Amino acid sequence: MGPRVMLRAAGPADWRSWRALREASRDFLKPWEPEWPKNALTYGFFCGLLRRHWRDWRQGKAYAFFVFRYGADDRPDELIGGITLSDVQRGIAQKGTLGYWIGKPYAGEGLMAETAGLVCDFAFETLKLHRIEASCMPNNEPSKRLLKRLGFAEEGYAKAYLRINGAWHDHVLWGKNSTTRD
Repeated sequence: MGPRVMLRAAGPADWRSWRALREASRDFLKPWEPEWPKNALTYGFFCGLLRRHWRDWRQGKAYAFFVFRYGADDRPDELIGGITLSDVQRGIAQKGTLGYWIGKPYAGEGLMAETAGLVCDFAFETLKLHRIEASCMPNNEPSKRLLKRLGFAEEGYAKAYLRINGAWHDHVLWGKNSTTRD
Protein backbone atom coordinates (compact mmCIF):
# COMPACT_ATOMS: atom_id res chain seq x y z
CA MET A 1 0.00 0.00 0.00
CA GLY A 2 1.05 3.51 -0.72
CA PRO A 3 -0.50 6.84 0.23
CA ARG A 4 -2.91 6.75 -2.75
CA VAL A 5 -2.77 3.23 -4.18
CA MET A 6 -3.25 -0.34 -3.07
CA LEU A 7 -1.87 -3.31 -5.00
CA ARG A 8 -3.20 -6.85 -4.86
CA ALA A 9 -3.56 -9.96 -6.98
CA ALA A 10 -6.69 -9.98 -9.13
CA GLY A 11 -9.56 -12.35 -8.52
CA PRO A 12 -12.68 -13.42 -10.44
CA ALA A 13 -14.79 -10.77 -8.69
CA ASP A 14 -12.65 -8.06 -10.35
CA TRP A 15 -13.75 -8.95 -13.89
CA ARG A 16 -16.56 -6.38 -14.23
CA SER A 17 -14.46 -3.43 -13.09
CA TRP A 18 -11.49 -4.63 -15.18
CA ARG A 19 -13.70 -5.01 -18.27
CA ALA A 20 -15.29 -1.58 -17.77
CA LEU A 21 -11.94 0.17 -17.31
CA ARG A 22 -10.28 -1.62 -20.24
CA GLU A 23 -13.27 -0.92 -22.51
CA ALA A 24 -13.38 2.76 -21.52
CA SER A 25 -9.60 3.01 -22.11
CA ARG A 26 -9.35 0.89 -25.27
CA ASP A 27 -8.35 3.71 -27.66
CA PHE A 28 -5.97 5.16 -25.06
CA LEU A 29 -4.21 1.80 -24.46
CA LYS A 30 -4.25 0.34 -27.96
CA PRO A 31 -1.12 2.14 -29.30
CA TRP A 32 1.01 0.75 -26.44
CA GLU A 33 -0.20 -2.82 -26.01
CA PRO A 34 -0.21 -6.12 -27.91
CA GLU A 35 -3.13 -6.54 -30.26
CA TRP A 36 -6.29 -7.37 -28.34
CA PRO A 37 -7.93 -10.67 -29.32
CA LYS A 38 -11.63 -10.55 -30.20
CA ASN A 39 -12.54 -12.07 -26.82
CA ALA A 40 -10.23 -9.73 -24.84
CA LEU A 41 -12.96 -8.43 -22.54
CA THR A 42 -14.82 -11.69 -21.92
CA TYR A 43 -15.01 -13.48 -18.59
CA GLY A 44 -13.34 -16.54 -20.14
CA PHE A 45 -10.35 -14.51 -21.32
CA PHE A 46 -10.09 -12.84 -17.91
CA CYS A 47 -10.16 -16.21 -16.09
CA GLY A 48 -7.40 -17.49 -18.38
CA LEU A 49 -5.36 -14.41 -17.52
CA LEU A 50 -5.91 -15.06 -13.80
CA ARG A 51 -4.85 -18.70 -14.14
CA ARG A 52 -1.61 -17.63 -15.85
CA HIS A 53 -0.96 -14.97 -13.21
CA TRP A 54 -1.52 -17.40 -10.36
CA ARG A 55 0.66 -20.11 -11.97
CA ASP A 56 3.48 -17.64 -12.62
CA TRP A 57 3.25 -16.31 -9.06
CA ARG A 58 3.45 -19.83 -7.56
CA GLN A 59 6.45 -20.60 -9.76
CA GLY A 60 8.19 -17.31 -8.94
CA LYS A 61 8.25 -16.31 -12.62
CA ALA A 62 6.05 -13.21 -12.47
CA TYR A 63 4.01 -11.12 -10.05
CA ALA A 64 0.92 -9.38 -11.43
CA PHE A 65 -1.03 -6.83 -9.42
CA PHE A 66 -4.19 -4.86 -9.96
CA VAL A 67 -3.89 -1.25 -8.82
CA PHE A 68 -6.65 0.43 -6.85
CA ARG A 69 -6.96 4.05 -5.85
CA TYR A 70 -6.93 3.75 -2.10
CA GLY A 71 -9.26 5.78 0.06
CA ALA A 72 -10.66 7.97 -2.71
CA ASP A 73 -13.72 9.68 -1.22
CA ASP A 74 -15.82 9.35 -4.34
CA ARG A 75 -15.12 5.66 -5.15
CA PRO A 76 -13.00 3.85 -2.58
CA ASP A 77 -10.83 1.01 -3.84
CA GLU A 78 -11.47 1.89 -7.48
CA LEU A 79 -9.50 -0.14 -10.07
CA ILE A 80 -7.17 2.17 -11.99
CA GLY A 81 -4.74 -0.18 -13.77
CA GLY A 82 -2.32 -3.04 -13.53
CA ILE A 83 1.39 -3.69 -13.10
CA THR A 84 3.54 -6.77 -13.53
CA LEU A 85 7.03 -7.80 -12.60
CA SER A 86 7.58 -10.56 -15.18
CA ASP A 87 10.36 -12.68 -16.64
CA VAL A 88 11.84 -13.03 -13.16
CA GLN A 89 15.20 -14.76 -13.41
CA ARG A 90 17.30 -16.12 -10.59
CA GLY A 91 20.82 -17.51 -10.70
CA ILE A 92 23.39 -15.10 -12.03
CA ALA A 93 20.79 -12.63 -13.40
CA GLN A 94 18.55 -11.87 -10.37
CA LYS A 95 16.30 -9.62 -12.46
CA GLY A 96 12.75 -8.96 -13.59
CA THR A 97 10.93 -6.88 -16.19
CA LEU A 98 8.45 -4.15 -15.27
CA GLY A 99 5.27 -3.65 -17.31
CA TYR A 100 2.24 -1.50 -16.52
CA TRP A 101 -0.96 0.05 -17.80
CA ILE A 102 -3.29 2.67 -16.40
CA GLY A 103 -6.85 3.53 -17.35
CA LYS A 104 -7.33 6.73 -19.30
CA PRO A 105 -9.26 8.55 -16.52
CA TYR A 106 -6.25 8.21 -14.17
CA ALA A 107 -3.35 8.99 -16.50
CA GLY A 108 -1.21 11.95 -15.56
CA GLU A 109 -2.07 11.94 -11.84
CA GLY A 110 1.22 10.36 -10.70
CA LEU A 111 -0.56 7.21 -9.55
CA MET A 112 1.54 4.89 -11.71
CA ALA A 113 4.76 6.43 -10.38
CA GLU A 114 3.62 5.58 -6.86
CA THR A 115 2.58 2.10 -8.00
CA ALA A 116 5.80 1.33 -9.87
CA GLY A 117 7.81 2.58 -6.90
CA LEU A 118 6.04 0.06 -4.68
CA VAL A 119 6.74 -2.76 -7.13
CA CYS A 120 10.41 -1.76 -7.38
CA ASP A 121 10.61 -1.88 -3.58
CA PHE A 122 8.95 -5.32 -3.64
CA ALA A 123 11.45 -6.52 -6.26
CA PHE A 124 14.52 -5.27 -4.43
CA GLU A 125 13.52 -5.72 -0.79
CA THR A 126 11.20 -8.75 -0.78
CA LEU A 127 12.37 -10.73 -3.81
CA LYS A 128 15.98 -9.59 -3.37
CA LEU A 129 16.42 -9.01 -7.10
CA HIS A 130 19.46 -7.08 -8.27
CA ARG A 131 17.99 -5.52 -11.42
CA ILE A 132 14.71 -4.37 -12.93
CA GLU A 133 14.37 -3.77 -16.65
CA ALA A 134 11.68 -1.96 -18.61
CA SER A 135 11.10 -0.85 -22.17
CA CYS A 136 8.87 1.61 -23.97
CA MET A 137 8.32 2.83 -27.47
CA PRO A 138 10.43 5.90 -28.36
CA ASN A 139 7.33 8.09 -28.74
CA ASN A 140 5.80 7.07 -25.38
CA GLU A 141 6.76 10.23 -23.53
CA PRO A 142 4.67 9.49 -20.39
CA SER A 143 6.45 6.14 -19.89
CA LYS A 144 9.86 7.70 -20.49
CA ARG A 145 9.12 10.38 -17.89
CA LEU A 146 7.88 7.74 -15.44
CA LEU A 147 10.98 5.58 -15.78
CA LYS A 148 13.30 8.58 -15.39
CA ARG A 149 11.35 9.68 -12.31
CA LEU A 150 11.83 6.20 -10.81
CA GLY A 151 15.59 6.33 -11.34
CA PHE A 152 15.81 4.02 -14.35
CA ALA A 153 18.65 4.74 -16.76
CA GLU A 154 18.20 4.63 -20.52
CA GLU A 155 20.48 1.82 -21.65
CA GLY A 156 19.82 1.10 -25.27
CA TYR A 157 17.59 0.86 -28.28
CA ALA A 158 16.12 -2.36 -29.65
CA LYS A 159 14.87 -2.54 -33.24
CA ALA A 160 11.53 -4.33 -33.80
CA TYR A 161 11.62 -5.39 -30.13
CA LEU A 162 7.96 -6.09 -29.30
CA ARG A 163 4.81 -6.71 -31.32
CA ILE A 164 2.50 -3.88 -30.31
CA ASN A 165 -0.96 -3.34 -31.76
CA GLY A 166 -0.25 -5.84 -34.53
CA ALA A 167 3.16 -4.53 -35.67
CA TRP A 168 6.78 -4.83 -34.56
CA HIS A 169 8.02 -1.66 -32.89
CA ASP A 170 11.39 -0.34 -31.76
CA HIS A 171 11.77 0.19 -28.01
CA VAL A 172 14.01 2.17 -25.70
CA LEU A 173 15.53 -0.12 -23.05
CA TRP A 174 15.81 0.95 -19.42
CA GLY A 175 17.35 -0.55 -16.31
CA LYS A 176 17.72 0.00 -12.60
CA ASN A 177 19.98 -1.91 -10.23
CA SER A 178 19.57 -2.41 -6.51
CA THR A 179 23.01 -0.88 -5.97
CA THR A 180 22.06 2.35 -7.77
CA ARG A 181 18.66 2.93 -6.17
CA ASP A 182 17.62 6.43 -5.21
